[in-house]
Amino acid sequence: MDILVIGGNRYFGKRLIALLRESGHRLTVLNRGSSPAPEGIEQLVADRDDEKALASVLAGRSFDVVVDQVCYTPRQAEIARRVFATRTRRYVMTSTVEVYEYEDSAVPVAEAALDLSSVAVDTGLPWEDPEFLEAHYGEGKRQAEAVFAAGSPFAWASVRVAHVLGGADDFTGRIDHYARRIRAGEPIAVPAVNHPATYVYVEEIAAFLAWAVAADFTGPVNAHSHGPLTTADICAEIERLVGGRSVFREVEVGEVSPFSFTRSYAMDNTRAVGLGYAFTDSGEWLARAVSETVGVER
Repeated sequence: MDILVIGGNRYFGKRLIALLRESGHRLTVLNRGSSPAPEGIEQLVADRDDEKALASVLAGRSFDVVVDQVCYTPRQAEIARRVFATRTRRYVMTSTVEVYEYEDSAVPVAEAALDLSSVAVDTGLPWEDPEFLEAHYGEGKRQAEAVFAAGSPFAWASVRVAHVLGGADDFTGRIDHYARRIRAGEPIAVPAVNHPATYVYVEEIAAFLAWAVAADFTGPVNAHSHGPLTTADICAEIERLVGGRSVFREVEVGEVSPFSFTRSYAMDNTRAVGLGYAFTDSGEWLARAVSETVGVER
């Protein structure tokens, strides 16, 4: 297949590109040019927020599938819907568990917990402001999904990615946050009631996205490994690798540590499994994921 990947220049995006290439697909990447494409892969350079520039660089081009790794706002979704209207038959958007930020459920949430038809889309918000965008990451993704779901000229799917663990190139700093405190025996702030969450290994989410490219499902799908994890589960692996001690301090107000949640943060992956994808269990890869990120061999 002829595949365009928008973004994909770091973390599981790089792994996705490698998997698609190994599978024999013809690949093109599109980004702003801040980093080169892997050797042998065509690169198109444009700012996706500039509709004219995007349409210009894509003039005369079409693709079997577009994989959009960096669609964060409804404006970007609207531009993509117009520009790719006649340029692809399938569009796969990488989304996030954060779209469920308003769903506080005692049980893992399925895709239907979020009714995209009820999401108010507001392109007038200051989405171009990096601070606003960071503070409204989940809302931006919700609205972007809602734009596509309202009616797209191509088959559209969104992959709602759980919290990702693993890799020496984990840029989030969340595992390092814990490793520093555990080594030093410093307090780790957690809520009084700390809920587990669903996670996915970095290699597994890349594999899932590669599978989604060749699949024919549409609409949203949750993607995560089986077996929710708690803050204590993750810290126990870090402690085993780096030494030190996990000291949890319950706080009623204020900022808590990463991977510590005052509400349920688990997704239900039944749809993906029903579509034919076989996820691993988090217990199979947690130790490896933590080891890769903290740089200590198991």
